[in-house]
Amino acid sequence: MKPDFKKQDGLVPTIITDATSKEVLMLAYMNEESYQKTLETNQTWFYSRSRNELWHKGETSGHVQEVVSIKIDCDEDTLWIEVNQTGAACHTGEKTCFYRTIR
Repeated sequence: MKPDFKKQDGLVPTIITDATSKEVLMLAYMNEESYQKTLETNQTWFYSRSRNELWHKGETSGHVQEVVSIKIDCDEDTLWIEVNQTGAACHTGEKTCFYRTIR
């Protein structure tokens, strides 16, 4: 079982949560190559839509994400990855990318 990368222009939304607290840390996108690298390294890799390239989470900051589990939705077009997060998940330095409340 693997994501259907033919949908959504080859990109699959990927929800990242903390394996212990279950807090949502971030949402990113994976293509087939980043998905394979994640499986091979047991650390998260994503596809940057703004830079049009792969990125290894924590490569420059050291705030890596060690994969605990990978789940797939019923349509096989969204992933949910539970991780052990080192440091902050957000590039702003916040623990989670969802630190601002609208309502």
